[in-house]
Amino acid sequence: MPGDEAAKPIVLKVLLRQRHLQSFTSFTREYDRTAERVDKALKGHAPSKAQYYRWLSGELVGLPYSDHCLILEAMFPGWKVAQLFEVHQGGIEFVPEPPSASNVEAKVASSPAAENLQDLNRTTVYPHRHAVPKELWGDLLDRATSDIEILVYVGMCLLDDRRIIEKLTRKAKSGARVRLLFGDMNSTAISRRSVEENIGKSTITAKIRQAMSFFQPLAEVDGIDIRTHGTTLYNSIYRYDDDMIVNPHVYGFQAPHAPALHLHRVSTNDLFDTYAESFEGSCSAVSEAPMAGRVWDGGRHLR
Repeated sequence: MPGDEAAKPIVLKVLLRQRHLQSFTSFTREYDRTAERVDKALKGHAPSKAQYYRWLSGELVGLPYSDHCLILEAMFPGWKVAQLFEVHQGGIEFVPEPPSASNVEAKVASSPAAENLQDLNRTTVYPHRHAVPKELWGDLLDRATSDIEILVYVGMCLLDDRRIIEKLTRKAKSGARVRLLFGDMNSTAISRRSVEENIGKSTITAKIRQAMSFFQPLAEVDGIDIRTHGTTLYNSIYRYDDDMIVNPHVYGFQAPHAPALHLHRVSTNDLFDTYAESFEGSCSAVSEAPMAGRVWDGGRHLR
């Protein structure tokens, strides 16, 4: 009967009770804890108290905003948001909490295939590139001493560090090899990507022009190579010695909104080396279209 149906709680309410998170305070604490590992930009953006209890009442029309959906699905692995807001029909006997980092490490260490999983065990996954902490970018660059390799079309996130020109210059003068690969503005791959990201055919070209102008002073620094490439870019790569941030490209999304992986080089697997090899492949496919200034292009210096 309708009255009986209305009296039944939604699945989300049942799951929260099982984990003793039904109070607003407990829920928001868990919400922020989940946001900390999923997308730090969402920390502190839990629903209001009134909104939260409207969720639990089962009277919500539609589903919460997408950011809330992301956190809820991370809080309850295996459940889709639409399922969480369905009326509970029974049958939920036990829902474990998401595994902690220590539990994951313990399980991996005891696995017969532990050595082959070390790369994955040391990989941090961010749902969006803009979720990578700014301090991490700075720390990786500051600690690098031998190899700094950037493969992008634009790399606008690099411009967030107002001292990056100074830092890269200092690294090169200290003996580090600095290689920067930007997109060739005349490449069809660039205009195609710009269209695929729904930002207009010439937008990425304009952004590349801005980035190249910003980094132009580095073209006169010994030890720094700046090249352009016209390859189809499946991943942007930011390497700092044995650490690397890989930004996979997702059709229809701009790079800052696509995922990012923080990889560490280890001896037991080749995940890091796979992307390092991809970088080298892009180096061998540099564009021949001339660029202004002392810039590497087609394997030769231009004046």
